Amino acid sequence: MIARLDNEVFFKKAFTDPFVLKAFVKDIVGIDVDPDRIETEKSFQPKLGNIDLSIAILRKGPSPARSQVLAEDTKRRVIIEIQKVEYDHNFDRFLHYHLQGIVEQQRSSEDYTVGRTVYTIVVMTAPYRANAKTGEIQQDEVLISTINPKNLRGIERHLFNHELIFLNPNYRDSDTPPNYRDWLDLIYDSIHSPENPQVNVMNEGVMRAAEIIQFENISPEEWERSKIEVGKRKVLELEREEGKLEGLIEGQQKGLIEGQQKGLIEGENAAKRAIARKMREMGLAEDAILLATGLDAADLGEL
Repeated sequence: MIARLDNEVFFKKAFTDPFVLKAFVKDIVGIDVDPDRIETEKSFQPKLGNIDLSIAILRKGPSPARSQVLAEDTKRRVIIEIQKVEYDHNFDRFLHYHLQGIVEQQRSSEDYTVGRTVYTIVVMTAPYRANAKTGEIQQDEVLISTINPKNLRGIERHLFNHELIFLNPNYRDSDTPPNYRDWLDLIYDSIHSPENPQVNVMNEGVMRAAEIIQFENISPEEWERSKIEVGKRKVLELEREEGKLEGLIEGQQKGLIEGQQKGLIEGENAAKRAIARKMREMGLAEDAILLATGLDAADLGEL
Protein backbone atom coordinates (compact mmCIF):
# COMPACT_ATOMS: atom_id res chain seq x y z
CA MET A 1 0.00 0.00 0.00
CA ILE A 2 1.46 3.34 -1.01
CA ALA A 3 0.46 6.88 -0.10
CA ARG A 4 -1.19 9.20 -2.63
CA LEU A 5 1.12 11.50 -4.54
CA ASP A 6 -1.62 14.09 -4.92
CA ASN A 7 -1.01 14.84 -1.25
CA GLU A 8 1.62 17.54 -0.75
CA VAL A 9 3.24 15.80 2.21
CA PHE A 10 3.89 12.54 0.35
CA PHE A 11 4.80 14.24 -2.92
CA LYS A 12 7.51 16.26 -1.22
CA LYS A 13 8.67 13.22 0.78
CA ALA A 14 9.23 11.27 -2.43
CA PHE A 15 10.68 13.94 -4.69
CA THR A 16 13.02 15.58 -2.20
CA ASP A 17 14.87 12.27 -1.94
CA PRO A 18 18.11 12.91 -3.90
CA PHE A 19 18.07 9.53 -5.65
CA VAL A 20 14.43 9.91 -6.72
CA LEU A 21 14.88 13.51 -7.83
CA LYS A 22 17.95 12.73 -9.95
CA ALA A 23 16.26 9.70 -11.54
CA PHE A 24 13.08 11.70 -12.26
CA VAL A 25 15.02 14.56 -13.86
CA LYS A 26 17.07 12.14 -15.93
CA ASP A 27 13.94 10.42 -17.27
CA ILE A 28 11.88 13.55 -17.88
CA VAL A 29 14.49 16.10 -18.96
CA GLY A 30 17.27 13.77 -20.10
CA ILE A 31 20.12 15.29 -18.10
CA ASP A 32 22.21 14.16 -15.13
CA VAL A 33 22.11 16.48 -12.13
CA ASP A 34 23.77 16.46 -8.73
CA PRO A 35 21.90 19.13 -6.74
CA ASP A 36 23.81 21.26 -4.27
CA ARG A 37 20.57 21.68 -2.37
CA ILE A 38 16.93 20.63 -2.55
CA GLU A 39 14.29 23.01 -1.22
CA THR A 40 10.51 23.04 -0.90
CA GLU A 41 10.15 26.81 -0.78
CA LYS A 42 11.79 29.71 -2.57
CA SER A 43 11.36 33.46 -2.37
CA PHE A 44 13.02 35.93 -4.73
CA GLN A 45 14.51 38.89 -2.91
CA PRO A 46 13.85 41.49 -4.03
CA LYS A 47 10.61 40.22 -5.51
CA LEU A 48 10.23 40.29 -9.28
CA GLY A 49 7.48 42.47 -10.69
CA ASN A 50 4.33 42.76 -8.59
CA ILE A 51 4.15 39.17 -7.37
CA ASP A 52 5.71 37.72 -4.24
CA LEU A 53 6.60 34.33 -5.70
CA SER A 54 6.85 32.51 -2.39
CA ILE A 55 3.28 33.51 -1.54
CA ALA A 56 2.03 32.69 -5.02
CA ILE A 57 3.59 29.25 -4.92
CA LEU A 58 3.01 28.16 -1.35
CA ARG A 59 0.10 30.31 -0.23
CA LYS A 60 -1.51 28.90 2.90
CA GLY A 61 -5.13 27.82 2.90
CA PRO A 62 -7.26 25.67 0.66
CA SER A 63 -6.57 27.37 -2.66
CA PRO A 64 -4.47 26.89 -4.66
CA ALA A 65 -3.54 23.26 -3.91
CA ARG A 66 0.09 23.23 -4.97
CA SER A 67 3.44 22.01 -3.75
CA GLN A 68 6.91 22.61 -5.02
CA VAL A 69 10.35 21.03 -5.03
CA LEU A 70 13.35 23.09 -6.11
CA ALA A 71 16.81 21.76 -6.91
CA GLU A 72 19.88 23.64 -8.11
CA ASP A 73 23.04 22.14 -9.56
CA THR A 74 25.57 24.98 -9.74
CA LYS A 75 28.28 22.77 -11.25
CA ARG A 76 26.11 21.96 -14.26
CA ARG A 77 24.40 25.35 -14.08
CA VAL A 78 20.90 23.90 -13.93
CA ILE A 79 17.80 24.82 -11.93
CA ILE A 80 14.99 22.25 -11.61
CA GLU A 81 11.55 23.19 -10.33
CA ILE A 82 8.93 20.47 -9.83
CA GLN A 83 5.38 21.55 -9.04
CA LYS A 84 2.47 19.33 -8.05
CA VAL A 85 -0.97 20.82 -8.67
CA GLU A 86 -4.47 19.40 -8.27
CA TYR A 87 -6.73 22.28 -9.18
CA ASP A 88 -8.14 23.73 -12.35
CA HIS A 89 -5.55 26.16 -13.56
CA ASN A 90 -4.53 28.78 -16.01
CA PHE A 91 -1.44 27.84 -18.00
CA ASP A 92 -0.30 31.47 -17.84
CA ARG A 93 0.33 30.98 -14.12
CA PHE A 94 2.96 28.32 -14.74
CA LEU A 95 4.51 30.27 -17.58
CA HIS A 96 4.95 33.13 -15.13
CA TYR A 97 6.68 30.93 -12.54
CA HIS A 98 8.92 29.45 -15.23
CA LEU A 99 9.95 32.85 -16.58
CA GLN A 100 10.55 34.12 -13.05
CA GLY A 101 13.16 31.41 -12.61
CA ILE A 102 14.89 32.69 -15.73
CA VAL A 103 14.56 36.42 -15.17
CA GLU A 104 15.64 36.41 -11.53
CA GLN A 105 19.14 35.41 -12.64
CA GLN A 106 19.62 38.78 -14.34
CA ARG A 107 19.72 41.46 -11.69
CA SER A 108 21.44 44.39 -13.38
CA SER A 109 21.24 46.32 -16.65
CA GLU A 110 24.98 45.77 -17.19
CA ASP A 111 24.80 41.98 -17.47
CA TYR A 112 21.89 40.21 -19.17
CA THR A 113 23.47 36.77 -18.91
CA VAL A 114 21.18 33.96 -17.77
CA GLY A 115 23.73 31.67 -16.20
CA ARG A 116 21.60 28.59 -15.54
CA THR A 117 19.16 26.60 -17.62
CA VAL A 118 15.72 26.38 -16.01
CA TYR A 119 13.51 23.31 -16.24
CA THR A 120 10.02 23.61 -14.77
CA ILE A 121 8.07 20.35 -14.49
CA VAL A 122 4.39 20.67 -13.61
CA VAL A 123 2.77 17.44 -12.41
CA MET A 124 -1.01 17.56 -12.78
CA THR A 125 -2.87 15.17 -10.47
CA ALA A 126 -6.37 16.04 -11.72
CA PRO A 127 -7.88 16.21 -15.22
CA TYR A 128 -7.46 19.40 -17.20
CA ARG A 129 -10.46 21.62 -17.65
CA ALA A 130 -11.09 24.33 -20.22
CA ASN A 131 -8.22 26.43 -21.46
CA ALA A 132 -9.01 29.96 -20.36
CA LYS A 133 -7.68 31.36 -23.64
CA THR A 134 -9.43 29.17 -26.19
CA GLY A 135 -12.13 27.30 -24.28
CA GLU A 136 -10.74 24.04 -25.67
CA ILE A 137 -10.39 21.02 -23.40
CA GLN A 138 -6.78 19.99 -22.87
CA GLN A 139 -6.31 16.22 -22.83
CA ASP A 140 -2.58 15.76 -23.30
CA GLU A 141 -0.51 13.48 -21.12
CA VAL A 142 2.71 15.36 -21.87
CA LEU A 143 3.16 18.97 -23.03
CA ILE A 144 6.61 20.52 -23.58
CA SER A 145 7.28 24.21 -24.19
CA THR A 146 10.67 25.69 -25.12
CA ILE A 147 11.77 29.21 -25.97
CA ASN A 148 14.43 28.25 -28.51
CA PRO A 149 14.06 30.19 -31.78
CA LYS A 150 13.51 28.57 -35.18
CA ASN A 151 14.69 29.80 -38.55
CA LEU A 152 12.40 30.14 -41.57
CA ARG A 153 13.03 26.49 -42.47
CA GLY A 154 11.68 25.38 -39.09
CA ILE A 155 15.09 24.36 -37.73
CA GLU A 156 15.36 24.96 -34.00
CA ARG A 157 18.46 26.72 -32.70
CA HIS A 158 19.35 25.68 -29.15
CA LEU A 159 20.25 29.08 -27.76
CA PHE A 160 18.36 28.98 -24.45
CA ASN A 161 17.20 25.38 -23.79
CA HIS A 162 14.84 26.30 -20.93
CA GLU A 163 11.84 23.94 -20.83
CA LEU A 164 8.37 24.07 -19.28
CA ILE A 165 6.93 20.56 -19.08
CA PHE A 166 3.38 19.52 -18.13
CA LEU A 167 2.66 15.93 -17.08
CA ASN A 168 -0.89 14.67 -16.60
CA PRO A 169 -1.34 10.90 -16.10
CA ASN A 170 -5.14 11.22 -16.38
CA TYR A 171 -4.88 11.17 -20.19
CA ARG A 172 -2.96 8.05 -21.14
CA ASP A 173 -1.32 8.31 -24.56
CA SER A 174 -0.01 5.21 -26.33
CA ASP A 175 2.78 7.32 -27.85
CA THR A 176 4.19 8.40 -24.47
CA PRO A 177 7.76 7.01 -24.25
CA PRO A 178 8.81 4.68 -21.37
CA ASN A 179 10.90 7.31 -19.61
CA TYR A 180 7.74 9.37 -19.02
CA ARG A 181 5.40 6.38 -18.69
CA ASP A 182 7.11 4.92 -15.62
CA TRP A 183 6.61 8.05 -13.54
CA LEU A 184 3.13 8.82 -14.87
CA ASP A 185 2.01 5.30 -13.94
CA LEU A 186 3.43 5.70 -10.44
CA ILE A 187 1.61 8.99 -9.91
CA TYR A 188 -1.67 7.72 -11.36
CA ASP A 189 -1.69 4.42 -9.47
CA SER A 190 -0.76 6.09 -6.18
CA ILE A 191 -4.06 7.99 -6.50
CA HIS A 192 -6.35 5.43 -8.14
CA SER A 193 -5.02 2.04 -7.03
CA PRO A 194 -2.65 2.58 -4.10
CA GLU A 195 -3.35 -0.93 -2.77
CA ASN A 196 -1.83 -2.56 -5.84
CA PRO A 197 0.17 -0.05 -7.91
CA GLN A 198 1.46 -1.34 -11.25
CA VAL A 199 4.89 0.22 -11.70
CA ASN A 200 8.01 -0.67 -13.65
CA VAL A 201 10.12 -2.63 -11.19
CA MET A 202 13.12 -2.20 -13.49
CA ASN A 203 13.14 1.56 -12.98
CA GLU A 204 15.18 2.08 -9.83
CA GLY A 205 14.07 5.67 -9.33
CA VAL A 206 10.39 4.76 -9.51
CA MET A 207 10.89 1.82 -7.16
CA ARG A 208 12.74 4.03 -4.69
CA ALA A 209 9.89 6.58 -4.78
CA ALA A 210 7.30 3.82 -4.26
CA GLU A 211 9.30 2.49 -1.31
CA ILE A 212 9.51 5.92 0.30
CA ILE A 213 5.74 6.36 0.27
CA GLN A 214 4.93 2.84 1.48
CA PHE A 215 2.56 3.10 4.45
CA GLU A 216 5.08 1.55 6.82
CA ASN A 217 7.59 4.29 5.93
CA ILE A 218 5.27 7.18 6.76
CA SER A 219 5.83 8.67 10.21
CA PRO A 220 2.95 9.62 12.57
CA GLU A 221 3.86 13.28 12.11
CA GLU A 222 3.65 12.94 8.32
CA TRP A 223 0.26 11.23 8.59
CA GLU A 224 -0.98 14.10 10.74
CA ARG A 225 0.24 16.70 8.25
CA SER A 226 -1.29 14.74 5.39
CA LYS A 227 -4.70 14.92 7.07
CA ILE A 228 -4.47 18.70 6.96
CA GLU A 229 -3.84 18.50 3.21
CA VAL A 230 -6.87 16.23 2.80
CA GLY A 231 -8.94 18.82 4.64
CA LYS A 232 -7.68 21.53 2.30
CA ARG A 233 -8.66 19.42 -0.70
CA LYS A 234 -12.19 18.98 0.66
CA VAL A 235 -12.55 22.72 1.15
CA LEU A 236 -11.19 23.26 -2.36
CA GLU A 237 -13.78 20.87 -3.79
CA LEU A 238 -16.54 22.79 -1.99
CA GLU A 239 -15.18 26.05 -3.39
CA ARG A 240 -15.29 24.55 -6.88
CA GLU A 241 -18.91 23.47 -6.47
CA GLU A 242 -19.86 26.88 -5.10
CA GLY A 243 -18.06 28.48 -8.04
CA LYS A 244 -20.05 26.34 -10.48
CA LEU A 245 -23.33 27.36 -8.79
CA GLU A 246 -22.36 31.03 -8.76
CA GLY A 247 -21.39 30.78 -12.43
CA LEU A 248 -24.76 29.19 -13.27
CA ILE A 249 -26.70 31.88 -11.44
CA GLU A 250 -24.58 34.62 -13.01
CA GLY A 251 -25.13 33.10 -16.45
CA GLN A 252 -28.89 32.95 -15.93
CA GLN A 253 -28.97 36.55 -14.77
CA LYS A 254 -26.82 37.66 -17.70
CA GLY A 255 -29.07 35.76 -20.10
CA LEU A 256 -32.17 37.42 -18.64
CA ILE A 257 -30.65 40.89 -18.95
CA GLU A 258 -29.43 40.21 -22.49
CA GLY A 259 -32.91 38.87 -23.40
CA GLN A 260 -34.54 42.00 -22.06
CA GLN A 261 -32.12 44.20 -23.96
CA LYS A 262 -32.68 42.20 -27.14
CA GLY A 263 -36.45 42.53 -26.70
CA LEU A 264 -36.19 46.29 -26.27
CA ILE A 265 -34.05 46.62 -29.38
CA GLU A 266 -36.39 44.45 -31.43
CA GLY A 267 -39.41 46.42 -30.19
CA GLU A 268 -37.75 49.72 -31.09
CA ASN A 269 -36.87 48.46 -34.56
CA ALA A 270 -40.46 47.25 -35.10
CA ALA A 271 -41.76 50.70 -34.17
CA LYS A 272 -39.35 52.34 -36.62
CA ARG A 273 -40.48 50.03 -39.40
CA ALA A 274 -44.15 50.80 -38.67
CA ILE A 275 -43.46 54.53 -38.87
CA ALA A 276 -41.55 54.02 -42.11
CA ARG A 277 -44.53 52.22 -43.66
CA LYS A 278 -46.85 55.09 -42.76
CA MET A 279 -44.43 57.64 -44.18
CA ARG A 280 -44.12 55.61 -47.40
CA GLU A 281 -47.92 55.44 -47.69
CA MET A 282 -47.95 59.22 -47.38
CA GLY A 283 -45.67 59.40 -50.43
CA LEU A 284 -42.61 60.76 -48.65
CA ALA A 285 -39.20 60.32 -50.26
CA GLU A 286 -37.00 57.43 -49.09
CA ASP A 287 -34.21 59.78 -48.01
CA ALA A 288 -36.62 61.58 -45.70
CA ILE A 289 -37.89 58.27 -44.28
CA LEU A 290 -34.34 57.03 -43.59
CA LEU A 291 -33.38 60.30 -41.91
CA ALA A 292 -36.52 60.34 -39.75
CA THR A 293 -36.44 56.69 -38.61
CA GLY A 294 -32.74 55.88 -38.49
CA LEU A 295 -33.29 52.78 -40.57
CA ASP A 296 -30.91 51.90 -43.40
CA ALA A 297 -31.75 51.27 -47.04
CA ALA A 298 -31.70 47.49 -46.56
CA ASP A 299 -34.30 47.70 -43.77
CA LEU A 300 -36.47 49.94 -45.94
CA GLY A 301 -36.19 47.52 -48.84
CA GLU A 302 -37.63 44.71 -46.68
CA LEU A 303 -40.81 46.64 -45.89
